[in-house]
Amino acid sequence: MEKNSKKRRKKESSSVKMAPSCLAEVADPERILRDYSQLETQLAPLYEKWKSVDKNFSDRGSLFPGVRILRQDPVENLFSFICSSNNNISRISGMVEKLCTEYGTLAGILDGDKWYNFPSVSSLAGKDTESELRKLGFGYRAKFIHQTANILSEERSTDWLHTLRKLSYEEAHAELQKLPGVGAKVSDCVCLFSLDKPGAIPVDTHVWQIASRDYMPELKSKKSLTDKTYREIGEFFRELFGEYAGWAHSVLFSADLKKFQDIAEGRKSQHSTDEEVVHPNKKQRKSSKKPSKKETKEK
Repeated sequence: MEKNSKKRRKKESSSVKMAPSCLAEVADPERILRDYSQLETQLAPLYEKWKSVDKNFSDRGSLFPGVRILRQDPVENLFSFICSSNNNISRISGMVEKLCTEYGTLAGILDGDKWYNFPSVSSLAGKDTESELRKLGFGYRAKFIHQTANILSEERSTDWLHTLRKLSYEEAHAELQKLPGVGAKVSDCVCLFSLDKPGAIPVDTHVWQIASRDYMPELKSKKSLTDKTYREIGEFFRELFGEYAGWAHSVLFSADLKKFQDIAEGRKSQHSTDEEVVHPNKKQRKSSKKPSKKETKEK
């Protein structure tokens, strides 16, 4: 009896509570989700185009249909990728969570857990932000976050990042790199994931390895990813895949991740099984022939 009452109390306390500030934001969830997932972009014709110009994409990319680029908020994306500098996914996620819990507003409570909005630029521009972030383990990134927040709040308009969507890729890419902690890769990430620049190619060591292994063997002799090599890789993929090169590159990136290899092998096996059913092997075709006279007599 006591256990059941505890469960009921837990269930009652786990009801969803939404903060008033976020109610308006979910007034039209379908529109928000369609925009966020960029559902107006038709993937099927893009995949067909990429497969027609690149055998490697045809072989590997075909195993991962439906990979989409999300249209993320520029402010959230910018500061998240500043956190990504020389970092791993686990630590990046932890830092972004700390930014939200320490500087963001409460969005709601679900199953007893509090969820926070990503902080505003002004909240990250406080005079003590850098020292606070260093105590939270952000290291040198604390300075970049604080300085960039100050520039955006004092020297730019509130929607300056959104206005970059109207610029060309080259212009937006250059403007972003004027901010502290934003190099070519972080700039490309923001361009691709937030600023409607589908041809942006963020090049990290993983993409460099894909390029040198499958496309540009001359890069194998390079000991480091220089600015020149970075530009060459981006231009190569843009010339190969066209306007949506950043989307194509993301499919290849996904297909190359170790954690997705089991999925790829499973889909290869399924594809092979399907082919055997549709196209019987030689032994099966031989058995389908009419029996010879000798076989008929024996029967």
